[in-house]
Amino acid sequence: MQSPNRSAARFPTLRTPAGAVPAAAPAWNPQRGSAMPHHRYRPAHERVPLPPFPGDRPREWPGRRIEQAPLWVPVDLRDGNQALAEPMDPARKRRMFDLFLAMGYKEIEVGYPSASRTDFDFVRQLATEPGAVPEDVAVVVFTAAREDLIDRTFQSVEGLPNVVIHLYTATAPAWRDVVLGRGREEVRTLITAAAEHMARRADGRPGVRFEFSPEVFNLTEPDYVLEVCNGITALWDADPDRPVIHNLPATVEVATPNVYADQIEYMHRHLDRRGSVILSVHPHNDRGTGVACAELAVLAGAQRVEGCLFGNGERTGNVDLVTLALNLHTQGVDPMIDFSDIDEIRRTVEHCNRLAVHERHPYVGDLVHTAFSGTHQDAIKKGFARHAKVAADLGVPASEAPWAVPYLPIDPADLGRDYEAVIRVNSQSGKGGIAYLLQTGHGLELPRRLQIEFSRVVQDATDDSGREVGADELYALFRAAYLDQAVPAAWRTGEDDGHWAEVELGGVTHRGTGNGPLDAVTAALAAGGTAVDILQFSEHAVRTGRDSDAVAYVEARVGGEVVWGVGRDSSVLAAGVRAVLSAVGRAQSGPAPR
Repeated sequence: MQSPNRSAARFPTLRTPAGAVPAAAPAWNPQRGSAMPHHRYRPAHERVPLPPFPGDRPREWPGRRIEQAPLWVPVDLRDGNQALAEPMDPARKRRMFDLFLAMGYKEIEVGYPSASRTDFDFVRQLATEPGAVPEDVAVVVFTAAREDLIDRTFQSVEGLPNVVIHLYTATAPAWRDVVLGRGREEVRTLITAAAEHMARRADGRPGVRFEFSPEVFNLTEPDYVLEVCNGITALWDADPDRPVIHNLPATVEVATPNVYADQIEYMHRHLDRRGSVILSVHPHNDRGTGVACAELAVLAGAQRVEGCLFGNGERTGNVDLVTLALNLHTQGVDPMIDFSDIDEIRRTVEHCNRLAVHERHPYVGDLVHTAFSGTHQDAIKKGFARHAKVAADLGVPASEAPWAVPYLPIDPADLGRDYEAVIRVNSQSGKGGIAYLLQTGHGLELPRRLQIEFSRVVQDATDDSGREVGADELYALFRAAYLDQAVPAAWRTGEDDGHWAEVELGGVTHRGTGNGPLDAVTAALAAGGTAVDILQFSEHAVRTGRDSDAVAYVEARVGGEVVWGVGRDSSVLAAGVRAVLSAVGRAQSGPAPR
């Protein structure tokens, strides 16, 4: 018997494993059997037959390397959008679409127009607005296998010169039985009828291509899904000039990535008219291995990858196209997409999705280039020195020299990051840390990126002396840098049929309206010639004796510059307005500290 575990009393809802140690376990592994009900689940190989690889033709993907980027297809505007608690409005959809164009994506899934009026109107906007979609960019629209939905989809894309109509139907046994209530042949008949209707609608129309997704491909019998896909290839009469896209989703991730790679290689080998088929994959991240699934799928023959920026999507998300592309970049392969200002990309995605990107997210998180360990910091600083010497010896700029800095798999400068400043934040935080002192001494809870910016203010004030700064002096620096920077302005807000605001600048009053008070204030500022786009807003209360103040933080783009503003007031609304005016004042007074 095990002795009582005192820590178990501190976590009474947990059941510390107390079963037998497996008989075959080595002496160094004392793990015991748990009470987790693992017996309720079947492994993937019992749920679906795995594709065969005969001895004379073993799988080839383990011996391959990725030497060229696949075609990347962002599905944020459809698959990502349907996973949001607050789906994007047309303005946010357009902003994200324009971001995709600026980054270099050439095929973009824009919506499910037959299922949503917002999506239908957005597609119509792209179709009717001159220059909205470049000639070399294909717009992808999603539809289920129903004639009325297919008709509505074709109506939405009328006028677009380069379109992919994306048909989907679930094919896995559980989905056939539970969701559709149909057998194998009935589902195949359903898919065939829909594909025939699409072919009739597109007959004689140039610039229309087709995509088919057997939803939950990774849990579908290999022989069945191959039969369905080959039938559609023939029905749509695929040829090299008008190839068909077969998109094979791991709709719910259920196995290790090597299993998905085997499934993709099996299809790659056996698809008819292979030169007329674009083999695409659409991994999800339920097991946390979506990136690995996509990379192994490309090794196995996939030519096209659907996903979302920073991995948004249903449940644990779609595969992250940013991580995939930058993984190639760090292997010396051109990702064919631009990430030279990754913070602008992140800000846009956070604004459009209303979701924050995690601080530890690969390549883009606020902490991914920060070393808290002194030994790591030392190694990185030595690496920077070596890098500068190598660049000088080669006679090239540091941005062109081969990258080999310990603990940094990518040069942050490639992503528009100032790595020196990010690393120094930690070394300056020292005893207690800047953010810790402001929080414990004055109740301020600075957003992470504001912590980084303010640390540069502290560095500028203390670098020459090297002395330690206390909480009161830190707050004085913070007040001077942010709270006292608000542009002089009188203002008032109200609500009639909607929210309105009046802002007096230089003796002239400007009026604006919006969805809320801050939106109305920014509209009034814009009317006065100062465009303000709020990228991030947060606020909290600070106890002051028996009362409390509100402190608001705003990250905003003012006149093309991204700045932070902070406001404090007994009124929550006034604190928010003061934060906006602080951002305007700081933008007008000069660039933010670097």
